[in-house]
Amino acid sequence: MINWSHWHNEPYLIGGLIFLGWLFALLAGPLRDRLAPGEPYPRGHAIRFYTALVLFYLAVGSPLDQMGERFLFSAHMVQHALLMYPVAILFLLGLPHWMVDALLGRPQLRTLGRILSHPIVAGLIYVLTVSVWHAPVLYEWALQDKLVHVLEHVMFFGASLFYWWTQCSPSRAFPRRAHATQMLLQLGVVIGLTPLFAYITFSSDILYPTYEFAPRLFNSLDPGNDQLLAGVIMKIGGMFAALGAVGVAFYHWFRQTESTPGQA
Repeated sequence: MINWSHWHNEPYLIGGLIFLGWLFALLAGPLRDRLAPGEPYPRGHAIRFYTALVLFYLAVGSPLDQMGERFLFSAHMVQHALLMYPVAILFLLGLPHWMVDALLGRPQLRTLGRILSHPIVAGLIYVLTVSVWHAPVLYEWALQDKLVHVLEHVMFFGASLFYWWTQCSPSRAFPRRAHATQMLLQLGVVIGLTPLFAYITFSSDILYPTYEFAPRLFNSLDPGNDQLLAGVIMKIGGMFAALGAVGVAFYHWFRQTESTPGQA
């Protein structure tokens, strides 16, 4: 019988998530008066932050991980979409500015922060990280080696934080960019990832041997259709995320211009 219903409870996964949750609770609770005197407990931020941690676990600790690692490329793509969109966005929106700037506001980090938070740099980090890891040699390596697979997921999540920083930055030291810049970045990322989407979706070969020879969870989903579905999930997921981000940026830009007539 095919076992795809495994839940991961490895110490580094559970321990890492518990550590992040404990650190947030410590900074938002006992240390809050030291970091931001007079600030109330950030209840809304806490809800978003802990939701991000729960979704992170569901993405990499639930049976979805086993399905994506051993059986279905399309399931693996759903997993990546969770990490790169809702988890990354909620993680950033869950951090109060005073918590982030306690570290990023330091003078010695200003130059590095300005470089890494620049929209072009952030967009390139994201596009290159996602594209390079989908090279057959690297992707297959990650499927065969657990530590490499963990590194791949950490890099996807980290690159996504750079990607969304332009629009969801919790920092006042390195704030969100102008709404027009946010929309241009989304367009640039969609264009930048189009070759990868085309490569996966329209390839006549099965790109990753793991999925070519994996037992079929669903008889109707052969390796070719699974790869096609994975490419479609990648493109649709990215398009929906980009369109949603553009819609939010346009809405705030419109509200801004409406409240300040004659100014863009």
